Amino acid sequence: MLTLHTHGSGNPLGVESNTDKLAMHPYFIFKDLVTILAALLALVLIVMYAPNMLGHSDNYIPANPMSTPASIVPEWYLLPFYTILRSIPNKLLGVVGMLGALLILLAMPILDTGRIRGSQFRPLMRFAFWILVADFFLLIYIGSQHAEEPFVTVGALATALYFGWFVIIVPMVGIIENTLADIGTES
Repeated sequence: MLTLHTHGSGNPLGVESNTDKLAMHPYFIFKDLVTILAALLALVLIVMYAPNMLGHSDNYIPANPMSTPASIVPEWYLLPFYTILRSIPNKLLGVVGMLGALLILLAMPILDTGRIRGSQFRPLMRFAFWILVADFFLLIYIGSQHAEEPFVTVGALATALYFGWFVIIVPMVGIIENTLADIGTES
């Protein structure tokens, strides 16, 4: 919040305007503090009253160094990356794919070819975003299942869609929206 207060931020609508601006303090500071405190309250409630709510029951089986468990189920927040790891047959490429799933987010400023940064006025990008969200939840579900058909094939397709969303869909949506905006301004 201090960085935003010092250096400012862009308009969330993605358009340039110098009218109707609000000061960072007190409006946005208090709005952000309410959100931070609500998140901390939820975290404290989970940790203090329901610490096992997000865990898996297999975590209570005593470890046996002489045998590997029949099914390995990571925590829920690692399931999409576990699916990506499982869907690539080569172990080294699977680890590279898992790391690439995180690092590809850093390439978004380069890959997004749209002129408007916000999605408020970009209906195709909003639709594409919900495709990514659905694919991410599919990766979570597939990661929680055993490595057998049809989950292996669906996991491979969901992994291809995840990387394709960043490399193919986002640039194409930006090009299409820019083209449609240019056609709309010519008329």
